[in-house]
Amino acid sequence: MKHHNQETLSILHQDNHLVIINKPSGLLVHRSMIDRHETRFALQIVRDQIGKYVYPMHRLDKPTSGILVLALSSDCARLLGEQFASNQVEKEYLAVVRGYTDISGIINHPLKEELDKIADKKAKQDKEAQEAITTYNTLDKVEIPYEIEGFPTSRYSLIRAYPKTGRKHQIRRHMKHISHPIIGDANHGRGRHNRFFKAHYNVNRLLLACTGISFKHPISDIQINIKCPVDGEFVSLLEKFGWDCHNH
Repeated sequence: MKHHNQETLSILHQDNHLVIINKPSGLLVHRSMIDRHETRFALQIVRDQIGKYVYPMHRLDKPTSGILVLALSSDCARLLGEQFASNQVEKEYLAVVRGYTDISGIINHPLKEELDKIADKKAKQDKEAQEAITTYNTLDKVEIPYEIEGFPTSRYSLIRAYPKTGRKHQIRRHMKHISHPIIGDANHGRGRHNRFFKAHYNVNRLLLACTGISFKHPISDIQINIKCPVDGEFVSLLEKFGWDCHNH
């Protein structure tokens, strides 16, 4: 039952088997030992909103916004889970990164599993690095007249990234690996740039969003293609830089 003051999330698609939502930046998907003080979770909000139990199908970090796919039954979750596990689900992300990126690129860099000290206590600590591949293309670039790292100007790029594997923090770690960290990334980014964007552009979030997803519906076999534009601080920054991500 929905109460008048109950928080709701934007639903991008809903049928008898699936619900796909737009998760805001800063919202946890589910309860976590790392963020024990957090009382808001996407799963709980959606469950209260639609009155049904939901199963999250993939990870979306707390600071990352965008498309989150939830199954409404354990059967659907199992079938769709197989697609996610075998990398048959195509995802696209929008990100703002430091520096001028190449027109397009493939980052093939294995990643060691990042273990949660509490949740992964029993996990094997010395596992081999797992294969991780991300492709990207550059949509736009900007040079601004501010000195941040010893140069008279600072450069940034707007990219679309496509993770071909599903490792934890994959895009964030891969962009750091090629020295183009994502703006607003507290763990894998550059503090100076993050602070500058906060002070000058009022950006208080990670500039990474899941903006597209496509997969075969596990029950009806129909192709599902969902797009989700960025909003809030993210879209304000694009406007300030004169960037338009819709024409690419």
